[in-house]
Formats: sequence, structure tokens, C-alpha cells
Amino acid sequence: MKQQLMMIHPRAAGIDIGSKSFYVSAEEEAIRVFPTFTSDCHALREYLLSKGITTVAMESTGVYWVNLYSVLEEAGIEVYLVNGRDVKNVPGRKSDVKDCQWLRQLHSYGLLRKSFIPKGDIRKVRSYLRLRQDHIRAGATQVHLMQKALTQMNIRLAEVINDITGASGLRIIRAILEGKEIQVS
Repeated sequence: MKQQLMMIHPRAAGIDIGSKSFYVSAEEEAIRVFPTFTSDCHALREYLLSKGITTVAMESTGVYWVNLYSVLEEAGIEVYLVNGRDVKNVPGRKSDVKDCQWLRQLHSYGLLRKSFIPKGDIRKVRSYLRLRQDHIRAGATQVHLMQKALTQMNIRLAEVINDITGASGLRIIRAILEGKEIQVS
């Protein structure tokens, strides 16, 4: 006896996210393709609402999903942002069209796990914190490159002072760049 899967989300759609296009599978209709500009995100939202779609599954591809996620969330559509690894385990699904259909099918039967996406202000704060961490990391990289360049020039400044980016270290580096002689005691 063959067991029938019960549909959990009958009004579901699947969206394959790309840098230039969103491929949308809603119901058993033909696949619709939307460009990725803001106005197109709004058009996609209106299309989904006109079809009575209440929930959408899409992969978390880079940062391409962020704007569409916000537009759909504001419209009251429940968005399942899913990890691509959870979806790609089935061989033979290699096109954007097949991907959006596969997402819709898995989502319809409740087979996808939703990623945690914090609400509005928390999402903004997390974004700022990540940007700050990136800047700190980039700054540290530049300091290491500076130390490496000084060492290659046989200027062992890091062995004389603790912090080459401190007031004394920067004063010494400026003096070197200006061609002044430096006496270290």
C-alpha cells in the first residue's frame, strides 16, 4: 500500500534566487521569471498575492535574497529562507526552473526547515555589527601588511615598540616616510 504525503502548505510557491533573475513556481502554472530590481520585487509580490500564495520558499543565495525577503515579509507572505544544502541533495536538478519547482514541491509538503531571520531592527543591528567586524578585520590585515613591509625593508619597528599604530609608532612611520633620521634609544 502506497502512503500519500499530506500537503502542509497548499498555497506555497518556490523561488530560485539569482543575481539577475527570480524564477517563480506558483501552483502548477508555468514558471514566471522576474528581474531583480526593486520594482520587479514589488511586481513579484503582486503576482504571488494575485495567486493567493501565503508562503514562499527560497534559497539563501549570497545577499540576493535580502530585498525580496523584505518586500514579501512586508506583504504578510510567510517566507521560508532555506539553506541550499538542504535542497540540493537530490541529483538531476540543475536548472533554475527545476530548482524553483523543487523548492515549491518540498515546501508544499512541509519538508523544508526555515532559517532563523531576526525581525526588523535586530536584523539592522546585526548587519551593522557584521560590517564593523569586517572593518576591524580589514584594519588588522593592513597593520600586518605594514609590519611585513617594514620587516622586508629591515626596519624592525615592531621589535622596538608594542604598537606600530599607536601615537609613537605612527610618528616614527611618518618620519621615515618624510625621510627624516630617527634615533631610537
